[in-house]
Amino acid sequence: MSDAATLKKTFEEMQKRFKPNTLDKDQTVYFSLGEGPGMKWTMWIGPSKCEVKEGKLVENADNFLKTSADLFVQMITGKYKPGVMDFMRGKISAKDPMALQGLFKAFGA
Repeated sequence: MSDAATLKKTFEEMQKRFKPNTLDKDQTVYFSLGEGPGMKWTMWIGPSKCEVKEGKLVENADNFLKTSADLFVQMITGKYKPGVMDFMRGKISAKDPMALQGLFKAFGA
């Protein structure tokens, strides 16, 4: 399966696993997970909603996550827990790394 197909499946599964009332406010999150079609995603998430669409659909997201497609899938499935060094080495970048922890909890990862 291609990275784009894997990401599409992963985001679909995330929407199904969404746990309401895990987050306390609505936010938008932009995911940049590689180059090419199917590698950019936008999420609108909050206490009672989770909607994900392919593409960069907001100009100024509340948060962003930039990493490889493979590492993202490992993180969201709970197979990899990112640490400070991942951010320091540039393996992962985010506007608000601490907020991402809550995001992952909303999906049980």
